[in-house]
Amino acid sequence: MALAGVGGVWRVLARVSGLFAVAALAGCAANAPSGGPQTTSAYLRPSLDQVAEDFRGLTGWVEDDHAPALSAFQRTCGWMRSQPDERQLGNAGRVANWRPACDAARALPASDTETARRFFEAHFTPVALGSGTEGLFTGYYEIELNGSWTRTDRFNVPVYRVPPRPKKGYPTRARIEAGALRGKGYELMWVDDPIDAFFLEIQGSGRVRMTDGSVVGVHYAGQNGHSYYPIGRYLIDQGIATPQDVTLQLIRRWLKENPQKARQVMNLNPSYVFFKQRGGDVGARGALNTQLVPGRSLAVDPSHVPLGVPLWLELKEAPVPGGELKRLVVAQDTGGAIKGPVRGDLFWGPGNDAAEAAGVMKARGRYTMLVPRAVPSTFHTAQRQP
Repeated sequence: MALAGVGGVWRVLARVSGLFAVAALAGCAANAPSGGPQTTSAYLRPSLDQVAEDFRGLTGWVEDDHAPALSAFQRTCGWMRSQPDERQLGNAGRVANWRPACDAARALPASDTETARRFFEAHFTPVALGSGTEGLFTGYYEIELNGSWTRTDRFNVPVYRVPPRPKKGYPTRARIEAGALRGKGYELMWVDDPIDAFFLEIQGSGRVRMTDGSVVGVHYAGQNGHSYYPIGRYLIDQGIATPQDVTLQLIRRWLKENPQKARQVMNLNPSYVFFKQRGGDVGARGALNTQLVPGRSLAVDPSHVPLGVPLWLELKEAPVPGGELKRLVVAQDTGGAIKGPVRGDLFWGPGNDAAEAAGVMKARGRYTMLVPRAVPSTFHTAQRQP
């Protein structure tokens, strides 16, 4: 994927799932935090005969709170309104087929569970993906850092904006850390922790609490063109951790406890990400340049799942009470480690609880795509998997 300037593309080479991409797919629900985007709210659940017939087979559909998913879909519609009617949305029809649903969604409140459920049932039909096979679902979050507009004794770790591209290409991480860009005016801001700065690159988006009291959002602006190396692999190769053990939390803890080796190990990853300040809102943005909704925005492989579509998730071994997660999400992001017909990365939002959930998430499951009823029924039939 080209490294272009929309939020979300930054995860082309680095994402928390990439940290443990070489790990075995072991269940982690027993050790998972109980926090995270628990969005289900209490309301009078409809009986099965009140649910559209083609939605009755989606396990957990009536128990979900569809309002946050409607909010995510409304944001996607803002992107669709800027697209030409003839634009093809992968295997989900053309933009023109989505306009009736977007027009109807525009007038709806984004906080009414029952209204949201009826909306999705009225305007969409479920279409199976991946022949019913299961895949891996990981998580990511919006990291929080402390920063300053000027360098001080405490704030001495630069976050760089994109510099002009040299004829011989950008330097590696090791060379940048050694001062290849120092003093040339490319510093966007300064933060107080090199490990936080490293994880900002992995997440690709964050919010920085500045010394003047402001909170600034930053996100991906470019990358140095060098390949990404997951440092979790180093911990495994050195016998420090097993593939089943590798999580974001373990890697961060090891770096903190081994400051003499931390810089050397981080420099094993030659990839380096440059950032820019987000204008207006602080919240993280995805590949469609729309603000992500915690627990309801999913990164997918756009070669298999078109961006913008609603997806019904059915996961097990997820970092939620009981380990099962069934909810409606919207495909709004991408990632270099997110490859395959059944593969996803769930956005958990900002803060420590989100970091805990994202860091341990290695769930297994499947998804079902919701396609507008305005898409010809012959297309639905052709796209259904056996």
